[in-house]
Order: sequence, then structure tokens, then C-alpha cells
Amino acid sequence: MKIVSVVGARPNFMKIAPFIHAIESYNKSAQEKLEHILVHTGQHYDDKMSRVFFQALNIPEADVNLGIGSGSHAEQVGQTMIAFEKVIQQERPDWVVVVGDVNATCACSITAKKENVRCAHIEAGLRSRDMAMPEEVNRLVTDRLSDLLLAPDRLSVDNLRQEGVPDSQIKFVGNVMIDTLEAQREKAACLDPETIVKNNLLLDNAELPDALSRDLEQGRYALMTMHRPSNVDVLESLQGILDFLLTEVAEERTLLWPVHPRAVQRMQEFGLWDRVVESRNLVLLDPLGYHDLLRLNMTACVMLTDSGGLQEECCVLGTPCLTMRWNTERPVTLKEHGGASILVGNDIQRMRSAYADALRDGRRAERPELWDGHAAPRILQAILTAAH
Repeated sequence: MKIVSVVGARPNFMKIAPFIHAIESYNKSAQEKLEHILVHTGQHYDDKMSRVFFQALNIPEADVNLGIGSGSHAEQVGQTMIAFEKVIQQERPDWVVVVGDVNATCACSITAKKENVRCAHIEAGLRSRDMAMPEEVNRLVTDRLSDLLLAPDRLSVDNLRQEGVPDSQIKFVGNVMIDTLEAQREKAACLDPETIVKNNLLLDNAELPDALSRDLEQGRYALMTMHRPSNVDVLESLQGILDFLLTEVAEERTLLWPVHPRAVQRMQEFGLWDRVVESRNLVLLDPLGYHDLLRLNMTACVMLTDSGGLQEECCVLGTPCLTMRWNTERPVTLKEHGGASILVGNDIQRMRSAYADALRDGRRAERPELWDGHAAPRILQAILTAAH
């Protein structure tokens, strides 16, 4: 059997690594080996955002790189479909496996369906109910077209059933992202937080906080990531968030911020950059590799983020998480479902209240059903079973 799996952007890499390793493990004892071809669409083409993750997670070099690069949503989807069609026609796989909700996920599921190749979607059934999010459109299209829907939690299974997907096409397999976390947790734990900070400073002449060593050692530091247009592309939203960060969070503790290039660009355009750089307790970092960010998340007293993947990590690690979004496709990570995350959007009053609660309540790890580090073997078994 021949499987083509597709990655396009950094969130995909953490999800495909366990699947590739599950195939390698299966082939060690199987009489009939699986042939696996990894296709990288090139949506994340910067080394910081791509190659370092392949190396860190022991993902083999992609067999095919489509080199799509940046562009509008329509350009990325259209160019990916054109390029991926040639791959399918040349390789004639039995299955195309797509992960997550990026443009590559949508484009390759459409192409697989048009070429009459069965498609399996890892991370099926997630719903934010927000059609303004391009990712939601990608999820809906991919799930509608896929032959096998591999759901990470019970809420996602319910979403698919409510949309009329037959039970025979739905498999509850757990969260493959947690496979990567569990496989890499020990390696990350051996890293020194202060070394991570000093090796990844965004600005060479940055002046570090006097309390940096103490805050890192005692887990008194806050950690944040932010990249979504709703937070960084609107001056009022970005300015309000920065005011809260600089005058309240960084006023009392070290705040570590691996800064997305998009956020840097907007702060410079809006005239906010100098104030951010001059804030003494705010430490600006380059985008971090997987292990570095995981290590910092392990002992941070609070995470502020608009990333879906970090919501999941915080849930299992127990890091209180302020999710800077108005909705989430991962409700299983929210406090009302037993997780560690609170939706605060970009409302400063909600941020302030949730921040105080997070510091008061402290860390509390929760593990949703089947988030056990063994989702990838279940995914592979589901594909093998569906193949017969």
C-alpha cells in the first residue's frame, strides 16, 4: 500500500512526525511494507519556521517539495492543487493523508477527491463556528471530502455526527500532537531555560531583566505568542494588548515573547516598536524551535497565546492559558471542559481577570481521553482497516 502524506506549515510538522514514526515501526515487522511519500507544499519556507522542526522531530527530508511559498489564500490553494495533482498522477497512491487545517490541507483533499484517491484527515471534526477564519473553511471542506475522519476528541466526533458523517467514516483516535509532546518531553526537560533565552534573543543588544534568573528558576515568568490578524493587524487591538502586557504583566514578572515576524512588522508600522523594545521586563525572542518552546511552557506561570496547538500543550502540561481569541476549535482544552484555557479575545478586562485567576490557581495538568501519546498507531491502524 502506498500512502502520500502532506504537510504545509509548522503546526503540521508536530502532527505528522508520530505518524511517520508509526509507519517506520510497522514496517519493521510487517510482511507487506507500506510505501510512504512525504510531500511538503512549502507554505512555511523559512528555515526558522520549517527545517529546524524537521530536524528537531526527526522527520525525514520531504520526498517532494512543491515550493508554493507565500501568497493569498486563493493563490496558495490553487498553486498547491496544480502541483499536487502532478504528484498524485505520478505516484498513484492508495491514500492521501492530510493533517490540521492549513491551506495545504484543503487543497490536497480536493485534489485527492478529484483524482479518486481516498483521503484521510488527521484532526477531523474541530469546529470554531467562525467562518471568518480561513482555517474553519479548510476544516469544513476537508472533512466533507475525506473518506476517513480521524478525530482527536469526543466533541469533534459529535460535530461530525451532527453534520451527517456516517459512523463508519469516523474514528476517535486521540490527539497526535500529544504523541509528539510525550515523545519529546524528556529531551525538552533537560534544557536550561536561561540558555534558551540567551541563545534566542531577537535583539543582540537586548538588556535582560535583573530578575531573569530568579523568575526562570522559580517559574515566575509569563510566556506568550501572538500572530493572528485579529490581534496584530488592527492598531486598537494590538495597542490595547501591548498596554496590558507592558503595564501589568511585565511590571511584576519577566515576560518572554517569541515574536512572529508578522507581529514585528505591524508594531513597526504602527509606531509601537520602540516602546516594546524599551520595556525592561519584556524579553523579545526569535521564533523558537519545538523543544525550546516546550521547555519554557513546562514551567511558565501563565501562557498568553492565540495558537491552537499551544492550548493543547497547556492542557496536558497544566500551564494556565489565556487564549487571545473569541472562539476556539479546541473546546476540550477550555476550563469548562476540564482544560487549562480561558477565552479572553482581545478584551483587556477579561484578560486582566483571567490573568489574576491564573496566578491564583496555579498549574493543573489535565489529560483528555486518548491524549495518551499513542494516537499515531491508532491512526495507522484505522487506515489499514479501512483499506480492506
